[in-house]
Amino acid sequence: MSRPNILIYMTDQEQAQVSFPEHPCLMPRTEQFAGEGVRFRNAYTVAAHCCPARASFMTGLYPSRHGVYNNVNTHTAIHRGLNDGVITFSELLSEAGYRMLFSGKWHISNHENPCDRGWEELIVSSPGDRQSGIPPTARWEEAAKVSNDTRGRGQILRPGWGHYLVYDTYPDQGPKGYENDRDYQFVTAAKEVLPDLTESDTPWCLYIGPNGPHDPFNIPERFADMYDPDQIALPPSYHDQMEDKPRIYQRQRSQYWDQLSEAEVRESIAHYWGYCTMMDEMFGEVLDALEASGAAENTLVLRMSDHGDYCGAHGLYCKGVPAFREAYHIPLMARWPKGIVQPGRDSDALISIMDIAPTLLDLADIGPIPEGVAGRSLTPFFNESSPTSWRDTLYTQFNGVELYYTQRMVQTQTHKYIYNGFDFDELYDLVQDPHELTNVSDRPEYQDIKQDLVRRMWRTALAEKDIISNPYATVAMAPWGPGIAFE
Repeated sequence: MSRPNILIYMTDQEQAQVSFPEHPCLMPRTEQFAGEGVRFRNAYTVAAHCCPARASFMTGLYPSRHGVYNNVNTHTAIHRGLNDGVITFSELLSEAGYRMLFSGKWHISNHENPCDRGWEELIVSSPGDRQSGIPPTARWEEAAKVSNDTRGRGQILRPGWGHYLVYDTYPDQGPKGYENDRDYQFVTAAKEVLPDLTESDTPWCLYIGPNGPHDPFNIPERFADMYDPDQIALPPSYHDQMEDKPRIYQRQRSQYWDQLSEAEVRESIAHYWGYCTMMDEMFGEVLDALEASGAAENTLVLRMSDHGDYCGAHGLYCKGVPAFREAYHIPLMARWPKGIVQPGRDSDALISIMDIAPTLLDLADIGPIPEGVAGRSLTPFFNESSPTSWRDTLYTQFNGVELYYTQRMVQTQTHKYIYNGFDFDELYDLVQDPHELTNVSDRPEYQDIKQDLVRRMWRTALAEKDIISNPYATVAMAPWGPGIAFE
């Protein structure tokens, strides 16, 4: 059998459950697609964080081997790209004669881009050395100008950080609603290159990486109106107060997400589902373009995501710590008319995002597999319903972000404040409590003192260029953000 072409449609932050037929989210093209191939119902990411997950997808390695532990583009990033000597599947496919094309989100390295790893670039989002390089302190100053008097619907107030938007709606941009959407630019670029690819006998690999349904769930009216929030049930775990779970989980919820009413939570879910439906519709356009090109028969198409989103589960949003299912469980489906036996099957085997790289190398007849690859080829699932031997355990690695277990302390003669990026903050009255036995951080009578000490902390950080901030929703935990330094 000739080597297949490869088309990868990889969304960002899509829960696995929305792609299942029993789920109320409408995914008609994805459901049709799954019926023409194999659906892996127990596929999981190795890290619920964009950069390490995508690096594991590209390499088949755990983060501990490829070296991408967290967001490579933050100003405080500890790791900014793949370790020396790490090889991606794209490099090996390119060396083996595949034409490689990339359209969409990169987010694997701060100093490399797809073209450095064997790809031809169509459009690249979250690139490496081509970022604008806006100083973080400039963002601090902008945050200082934001009013915190009124909270808008779907909005989280974060004094000194700037507001965080969970969901919103914008006017339709045409009959489809998404004509001017950035993700549609990725899809359009990929569709337009397909006729050129099929004119040659050279095998090809086309990657399409939309940013949706990554937060914020800001979508066109057409998709926002698809689901009635009043008919949406809250997640079964929504009322979990997490009293028996790590305090950082509780802090995320109590400090931010509990600002949303239950009605807003339902609206956020409606927007998330609408976003997923929009991603499904764009996927359908890709499939139609592939069919029109005449190359569908011998093209392996993968429909997947890098990780999920809590979207109200346990009262949380986004991803990262904690490690609940909604953030780790990912959609994964494969279709290859010429190569998959008995299409329309579901598999309950434990699958890892690391399995993609060795699968593609296997299909391209490339060997040996690079040293250290932990993923396994999925090709046995293409030939039979269950391989004779497969893993019975999944292992994941979440290495946090730069601020976990980070502390800053501000002390005067009378009081001591400790900012804990990983747990609740501490405030001690050194006059009444010289041995620091009682944390008074949450007592109402100490809030003015705490605010003053937090302001001093950020002013010192600003003066010393101590960039201890990351504005992302699951990380920005200081009770007042760096904007307070400008007050």
